[in-house]
Amino acid sequence: MNSADVILYSGGAIGAESCFGEFAEKYGIDEVNFSFEGHETGRMRGIRILNHEELKQGDVSMAYVSSLMHRSYPNTATLKKILQTIWFQINSSQEIFVIGTILPDNTVKGGTGWGAEFAKLCNKKIYVFDVEKNKWFLWNVPNWVEHSEPVITNIHFAGTGTRNLSENGKKAIEALFARSFGK
Repeated sequence: MNSADVILYSGGAIGAESCFGEFAEKYGIDEVNFSFEGHETGRMRGIRILNHEELKQGDVSMAYVSSLMHRSYPNTATLKKILQTIWFQINSSQEIFVIGTILPDNTVKGGTGWGAEFAKLCNKKIYVFDVEKNKWFLWNVPNWVEHSEPVITNIHFAGTGTRNLSENGKKAIEALFARSFGK
């Protein structure tokens, strides 16, 4: 796969998303970072500010998200817009890579969890690097199964995850790009 043909879809947030963007840039991969007016991002390369009408395409009920994720989320305008931008990331991608923590109920911790859960609902290939277990996992209905060394195989992929990126999470992203695009 030629890296010049590949696009990373992300949100450009500080942490895992910015790290995915940095490695995409290093390997000559285009990136699209979905955001909205007034939202602070860690990456400006490929920033795509979604307008009100576009954000509505990714609208989801906060009650539905809370029910699906087995936890409550505050019903704030900012969080709703973040979840709407995640819709664009997952909808634009065929393969999703997440840096985070898999919880006992098979969801992923934090706001990142919505992206993982939405990818499951869309039957997209999704990998999670669990920073606590220091391992990659692949969603294989109905469970996560350990997957030692995933490789990016689709020209449209998403990279997302925790804002609090640990050193092992950063190394997992770096190794993923090296395996996928290193020469």
